[in-house]
Parts: sequence; C-alpha cells; structure tokens
Amino acid sequence: MKYHLRFMDKSLKKRLRSFGAVLIEGTKGCGKTETAKQAAESVARLDVDENIRIQMEIDPSNILQGATPRLIDEWPEYPQIWNYIRHEVDERQKKGQFILTGSATPNDKFRRHSGAGRFSILTMRPMSLFERGWSTGEVSLTELMRGLPPCSENVDFDLGELAEKISLGGWPGLIRERNVSGRQFAKDYISLIAEVDLNRVSEKRRDPNKIKRLLQSLARNISTEATITSLTKDVRGYTGSFNDETAAQYLENLERLKVYEKLPAWNIQIRSAASLRKSPKHHFVDPSLAVGALDLSVDKLLADLKYLGLLFKSLAIRDLRILSESIGGDVFHYRDSTGLEVDAIIECGDGTWGAFEIKLGMGSVPEAAKNLLKLADKVKSDHPKNPATLTVITGNGFAHSRKDGVNVAPLSTLTE
Repeated sequence: MKYHLRFMDKSLKKRLRSFGAVLIEGTKGCGKTETAKQAAESVARLDVDENIRIQMEIDPSNILQGATPRLIDEWPEYPQIWNYIRHEVDERQKKGQFILTGSATPNDKFRRHSGAGRFSILTMRPMSLFERGWSTGEVSLTELMRGLPPCSENVDFDLGELAEKISLGGWPGLIRERNVSGRQFAKDYISLIAEVDLNRVSEKRRDPNKIKRLLQSLARNISTEATITSLTKDVRGYTGSFNDETAAQYLENLERLKVYEKLPAWNIQIRSAASLRKSPKHHFVDPSLAVGALDLSVDKLLADLKYLGLLFKSLAIRDLRILSESIGGDVFHYRDSTGLEVDAIIECGDGTWGAFEIKLGMGSVPEAAKNLLKLADKVKSDHPKNPATLTVITGNGFAHSRKDGVNVAPLSTLTE
C-alpha cells in the first residue's frame, strides 16, 4: 500500500536529531506505525510478535537490540519496557535510538521516571484535509501566523460532499473507501472503545452500555462547553446510577485512549470586568466518531444543519491542531461572561497568537469578523503582542483579506 506523506514525518525526523527516543502517541488507526516505519531501521512489534513475551521474561533489553532508530511498536503492551529504554538511552549517549508508538497511555506507575531530556513526545491525529487530499493547500497557516494575507481560488462547495467527508474522517485505512464503509468503521470503532478498549486502560471494570451512552452524549455536545453534570444526566437518563465523579473517570480514560480531546479555554488575564470562562469544549480526535456514535447518515446530517455546523467546527479544530504543530502552537477557545466567544486561539511559545472564527457559510463572516475585532481590542491592553492574524475559516468562498484587516479562508484551502 502506498504511504501517504504526513506532516508528522518532518516533526519526527527533527525530534530524532535532538533526542535519544521519540514517543508517538495517538488513537488507534491514525497511522502511527506506518509513519514511524518510514524513519525506522528495525522494528519490534510488541502486540503481535509471540517471541516478545519470552524475551520480556528472560531479558527485556534484548528487544532493544537492532539497527537504529529502532521502532518499539505498541510499547504499552509491556509498559515496563519504558524504563529499559530509558536506561539504554542513558548508556548509549546517542540521539535517534528509539521510536515508540502507542494508542493508549499506561498507568502512570510505569512512567514515574518521566524520561525528561531523553524522550520527546509527539501527538498524532488522523489525517488533516490536506493530507487526505481534500485541501488545495493555497493558504498556509504558518504564513497566516506571520501576518501574511491569504489568497485562493473560489472553493467548489457542496453540503452533501462535506457531510460525506466528515463521516469518512481522516483515517488512513479509509482513503479508498466510500461513505458507507466510513460509517461502519466509525460505528465499529465506538463499539470497540465501549466493549474492549476503555476497560483495558481503566483500573476498574466499566459498563460498556454506560461508556457508549457517554460517547453518544459527547457526540451530541461536540464543540460545546457541556458540563460534567449535564453529561452525567444524559447518561443516567438511560442507564440509572451514574454520577459526576464516575463520568470524570470515564472521560479521563477516553483521553488516555486519545479518542476524546478537550479544547481548553485561553488562559490570558484580561483587564476587564468580564471574567473569563474556563470550561473546555468537547471534541473527538476526529468528528467522524461523533457520526458513528449517533449512527448518522448523510441525509440525517443534511436534515440538521445546525449540528452539521458543530461537526464542521470540530473538523476545523482537528486540522488547526495538526497544522499548528509545525509552528509550535497550541489551540484554545475563548469565551467571557459578556458572551464574547471566539472558536479558536492559536498561541505559540514566543507569545505569538492568532484568533479564528469557524463558520460553515459566508453569510456569517461579517458577524464573525466583528467578534474577532472585539477580541483584539479587549486583549491589546494586556497581551504583549497584537494578534498575528484574525481569520474566519469558512466552508465555501475564496481566501482573501477584508478591508477591516480580517482574513477569510475556506478550510479546504489550508495547509501547514
């Protein structure tokens, strides 16, 4: 099967030049192993090689012998290997010795030695629209964050096609598949999480029915700040006893599986009477999982354009997270007590930041632009830097810069 280039390829090679070991974390099926194999010179498959179990009992260090970089695939199958790798990196005193991949974070007791200075951690997600071949790449996020104006041709846009792409998601294994296969993949994925995977990372046995109900509640509340209490009530309405503490534990387990991702609130102190809201927004690592959890067809999505708009926001957040990796950026959301809300803030380590509103249609651009300008005005008295970009991400139209300085860029034009 042909390997499709990923933005992670460059990041991995860069980290291998600077660290003894690189850990690639990400949900199952996002392409970690195939990407790691492009940089590896030898491979140890801990999940399928029957000899591994014997080697772990006799001398685990033997697993680490081989041409470097050596890929230790699905290392959480034997989490104690972490410390052997850590010691081996110390002994060799060389860069680029190991690549580790895993779709779940083991219990912290196996990683009490953090590996600081030895390990670098990369988070991998399903493919962005550009990696999937669904973006023209005419607009660079890197250039936007440098303050450059965008430009593109007009985007051909069809709501039904968008719904199909959301349903298929960014899973590498579905590149040649159609929508029906994508829906079944997402449904099966959700079922496996509920019936197998979550119990694998939890210290307690979890009720698959309650897990599935929670996943459905998260799907209904995608791109929102729904509280733990509201999620709990949603689950309890179907399954009886279920409390906030249990819900929080379930969510923590889902985060360890890299299936569910919170979008944190931007933590800037603004000199304003309006206090900042700190609640995170709920997202799956890929919005197709929300479609799978609720068993939605394209026709059902087209019958509820408000919900399709929430899925579009989650799709854009997924891509912004992937694309911002190259500039060392983290993604947040903003909301204060006056009701001012901005969908995404990208902030880099040097303090450079940009604000993004995400709107399905061009008709919402004027109001979105007002929000962005209002935010910039609020922040200017407190933040050391002006925003590098104020951009409205849309589903249709063409990339351009408005007279007020706010940019407009269709999601299907974005690249790194």
